[in-house]
Amino acid sequence: MADQDLDARGLNCPLPILRAKKALNTLTSGQTLKIFATDPGSVKDFEAFAKQTGNQLLESTESNGEYAFLLKKG
Repeated sequence: MADQDLDARGLNCPLPILRAKKALNTLTSGQTLKIFATDPGSVKDFEAFAKQTGNQLLESTESNGEYAFLLKKG
């Protein structure tokens, strides 16, 4: 169970990342953010975003064209 959910379905790059960044700013270190997206490019985007920002990508799943990511704030 994530500390916060973010619905980025229907948004294209870079909006899911920008919204995630904004949401992460409201969390404290160690808390988690679950992001739901429909942009296939978001898979690579969130992998790169996690590496660049020091946040941890705990989970990345895809089901019926919908992607879910679980980020842990660093």
